[in-house]
Amino acid sequence: PPPNNSLVSSNDVEGTKVYDAEGNAIGSIDRLMIDQTSGKVVYALVNFGGVLTAGHNHYPLPWSALRYDAEANSYSTNVTDQQLQNAPHFSGDSLDSRVWEQHVHIHFEASPYWVSRPEG
Repeated sequence: PPPNNSLVSSNDVEGTKVYDAEGNAIGSIDRLMIDQTSGKVVYALVNFGGVLTAGHNHYPLPWSALRYDAEANSYSTNVTDQQLQNAPHFSGDSLDSRVWEQHVHIHFEASPYWVSRPEG
């Protein structure tokens, strides 16, 4: 693909490293959660290890809480260990609850995917 191509296969994203704001490796993306209606990626299920384990091995982070670093071919986030420790409880049916999703996006200071933003 051309070097400026922003399209990527989900297979290429899975396993990509995630770093905290200080540049420490904190985990990797296990899989993506996609909104069936819009087709947008809304969560990255991150496999945490090292610094941010906080009792959560896997946790869905809002996609808007991650930033892609093309130079390092990785993602970074400002999510802290404290935020993970105090994150809303996650269970298999959490993603079926808009209330849970609202709490998660507020907690991680991430833009909700269901709120449309003006183009531009």
